[in-house]
Amino acid sequence: MTVTQIDLDDEALAEAMRLMGSTTKKDTVNAALRDYVARVKRLEAAERLAARGERGEFDAAAAAREDAKRARRAAFE
Repeated sequence: MTVTQIDLDDEALAEAMRLMGSTTKKDTVNAALRDYVARVKRLEAAERLAARGERGEFDAAAAAREDAKRARRAAFE
């Protein structure tokens, strides 16, 4: 772990500590960094998924699912 000296917004830090339930500044900053990285990774994954949808990569799977649903309904008629 790297030791770094930074100036922090005391009010924002106190509010983050309260919301996170953390007891130390170090834990709060580390948790905030991990949370930020996780949120950005989720956003990137959602963007990749949306791009795949826009390219039509899921159309065949959706059509197969609809065909299977129709076949199940027809079996009970």
